[in-house]
Amino acid sequence: MALSVHIIPALSDNYIYLLVADNGEAVGLVDPGDAAPVIKAIDRRNLSLSHIFITHHHQDHVAGIPALKQRFAPHITGPKAEQDKITDLDQTVAAGDVLDFAGHRIEVIDTPGHTAGHIAFWFPDDGVLFAGDTLFALGCGRLFEGTPTQMWKSLLALRALPPETQVYCGHEYTLSNARFARSIDPDNAALRDRAHVIEGQRARGLATIPTTIGEEQATNPFLRADDPSLKQHLDMADADPAAVFAEIRQRKDAT
Repeated sequence: MALSVHIIPALSDNYIYLLVADNGEAVGLVDPGDAAPVIKAIDRRNLSLSHIFITHHHQDHVAGIPALKQRFAPHITGPKAEQDKITDLDQTVAAGDVLDFAGHRIEVIDTPGHTAGHIAFWFPDDGVLFAGDTLFALGCGRLFEGTPTQMWKSLLALRALPPETQVYCGHEYTLSNARFARSIDPDNAALRDRAHVIEGQRARGLATIPTTIGEEQATNPFLRADDPSLKQHLDMADADPAAVFAEIRQRKDAT
């Protein structure tokens, strides 16, 4: 059974993901913040939308739901902890829940921090993760509703996934994330090499997504708050990783 993922750019820097299972047996979306580009992409492929998956309640991830619901009547799944903030949900899920998408297993991972009820969708058999605004390429989401400890725990849960897992995140922030990462981790050769690749991709207007868990383990400072070399560079060698993460997040917020 084949699962294909198509990137739909939206708004200023959002990515919506179109999921096509088995040549159109099921067609899904992740976080449709805008209906217009989605409808265009679906019509161009002569498909019909059957499912929508929502990671969190922010408008740039849910604003397209009403128009898509009216046009296609898809089944909409979202976080149980945020059901009062998201309209038109047909199903709510939380950590440990398992979904089926035309034979493709989806496991729900709780990832609070960016919002209080944020979730991620992991397709273990396909090696694909939809991380919303929890984990970005070389970054992570701002802490609008959660604490640094919550976010660090969420990131650890994602970091523990197989390294070959492809990560699809909610925004194209990678170039600015790379610049920040290099400012606090200047001796990381893998990060330096990756930053050069990213600069070339963005210069050509290419998406830097998907990344992989393995790439993020090696180069994303927000996943490396327990790494001795990074802690030493931040003069926090003896600090708790959650405190190191909080410091990194605070520095990024100030840039």
